[in-house]
Amino acid sequence: MSTLPRFETFSLPRSLTVEPPLTDAEFEAMCLKNDDVQYERTSEGAIRVNPPTGMLTGDGNSEIIRQLRNWWDTHLRGRVSDNNTGFFLPDGSMLSPDAAYVLPEQLKGVTREQLTGFPRLCPAFVVELLSPSDSPSKTGKKMECWIANGAQLAWLIDPYQQRVTVYQPGQQPRESSALKLEGSGPVQGFSLDLQKVWRCYEID
Repeated sequence: MSTLPRFETFSLPRSLTVEPPLTDAEFEAMCLKNDDVQYERTSEGAIRVNPPTGMLTGDGNSEIIRQLRNWWDTHLRGRVSDNNTGFFLPDGSMLSPDAAYVLPEQLKGVTREQLTGFPRLCPAFVVELLSPSDSPSKTGKKMECWIANGAQLAWLIDPYQQRVTVYQPGQQPRESSALKLEGSGPVQGFSLDLQKVWRCYEID
């Protein structure tokens, strides 16, 4: 009778620091060579390793992207991105939102080559969707980072508590438990139907 091998359980670090720090070009090259792993970088140069999501989170995120993309179809201006897109931000960090919208005026002068890689801009609108591996406090700091780097509106969606925290420049974060969340500013006219998002977490 065969037996399965036994492995000691241990935790790999979620972040690491490289000395000397990688340049933007070196960091982007590392990401491209390891495209089965998602990386982010803090403004201090620490590299974060993000694990894959489970199916419920993937389903919820695809629903958010679908609704945002449907809104984009009504005007065909700017660009929508998913959680595979990285952005080099003014403070030196490189972050990937779960969903984002970039205004058309932000894209003026941006080349095809720059958009093929990680663009050097901060999306006007970003969405982060909490997964079981995310720390709410760390994700909250990430939201503040988005706003500090130029995002005009950011939504932190918690599907487990079924609520959204809204971040805007010059305002305190506010929580919403509405079933429909209305966009403003860069996404005026966009309405996120949260009932459809929450449904992604239900088990039939």
